[in-house]
Amino acid sequence: MQNKVMPLDQAIRRYVSDGAHVSIGGFTLNRNPMAAVYEIIRQNIRSLHVYAHSNGTGVDELIGGGCVAKLEIAYGGNGKAAPTCIRFRKAVQENRIAVEDYSNYMMGLRFLAGAMGVPFLPTLSGLGSDIGARWGFSRALRAGDPRVPDDKLIVVDNPFGAWGDAARVLLVPAVNPDVTLVHVQKADSMGTCRIDGLAFADVEQAKASRHVIVTCEELVPTETLRALPERNSIAFLHVTAVCHVPYGGYPTAVYRYYDYDAEYLRAYAEAAGDDGKFAAYQDQYIFGVGSHGAFLERIGKERLTALKADPETGYAANMKRG
Repeated sequence: MQNKVMPLDQAIRRYVSDGAHVSIGGFTLNRNPMAAVYEIIRQNIRSLHVYAHSNGTGVDELIGGGCVAKLEIAYGGNGKAAPTCIRFRKAVQENRIAVEDYSNYMMGLRFLAGAMGVPFLPTLSGLGSDIGARWGFSRALRAGDPRVPDDKLIVVDNPFGAWGDAARVLLVPAVNPDVTLVHVQKADSMGTCRIDGLAFADVEQAKASRHVIVTCEELVPTETLRALPERNSIAFLHVTAVCHVPYGGYPTAVYRYYDYDAEYLRAYAEAAGDDGKFAAYQDQYIFGVGSHGAFLERIGKERLTALKADPETGYAANMKRG
């Protein structure tokens, strides 16, 4: 079987290019593929079309790094530190990025449609809302990009006739990214992945994508994952590159390994609100280090150790989350 292990900088350089359609996994404060995000910013990759379910620091840092032109997302927030991601909000207010919003359920269905290889999926969710009427992508933008659907959502008559109250159904378009970035707890050299805890939409995102770059806390022998195959989440056939990056989700949480760094996220939120402070933040933590390992050295071993998860609960004990 093919060995897909490679350095993260090489994987990003090979599979993520200017203008690519990129999906990132994780959910708000959990399992964002942060090492991959920081590498994209360091490599100065631009004009990305980004897809996310609900995300936090990953999306915000990509936008703050000037990497994103278009975004399709349900929600972007960093918990108490930033109920709405700050660079994301600023970019929207200043019309520097185009954003199309869907519900969490709709984004999940869109990734599922992409994974299934169908152009859309029907749902009843959203029929009573304005989400289909309010567009973030204009007709002109949609007409100028063949990879963007002509319509945000379409409501049609149920072709099988009324069933209960389902006289009409809403169609959500599929998402098929060029590359998906996910961070997992364990992977082997072939790309089989194990996600502990909630998987969010990561599995569907991976299956929907042409390429998948996986960063992992542990690179384990194949036999380890085959011992309990029912616990594996992503099959090797979907994965393009495997990058062993411990703390690759930091400063977000990785269940059973470490918690999110509330102190870091509060400081980030303060910096993100001011252009000068944010530039200084980027110089210190992104451009001022050459790799994720160097970034972690700047954070310090003592701080990282304090975030380690309790083996029983899977979360850090006695952490100040306010």
